[in-house]
Amino acid sequence: QVQLVESGGGLVQAGGSLRLSCVASGRSFGNYAMGWFRQAPGKEREFVAALSGAGLYYADSVKGRFTISRDNSRNTLYLRMNSLIPEDTAVYYCAANVEYYNFHAHAGDYDYWGQGTQVTVSS
Repeated sequence: QVQLVESGGGLVQAGGSLRLSCVASGRSFGNYAMGWFRQAPGKEREFVAALSGAGLYYADSVKGRFTISRDNSRNTLYLRMNSLIPEDTAVYYCAANVEYYNFHAHAGDYDYWGQGTQVTVSS
């Protein structure tokens, strides 16, 4: 089992940047496929980015602006967000899947979730 804790959210102006972090407990962090999702008020949780043995994947809406990465020595997943726009406003969640070599874009595929961190982009 793994526990995930996100941080790094906040209020930023359009065009600004933020870096989200997700720290995982446990010794097997490197064996998990990881993903970032977000959920805006009144909307369903949506895929943002994923990192697994299958590669890196991004939603079209964030491609070229967001970068997902991980540091296994620190048990930490990151999401660097540049050129933020108001439509990026949401609660951002990190998630872990035990199937490291598969790509997962559906929230239902993930086994563990963090509590979320709020990102607000003002216009």
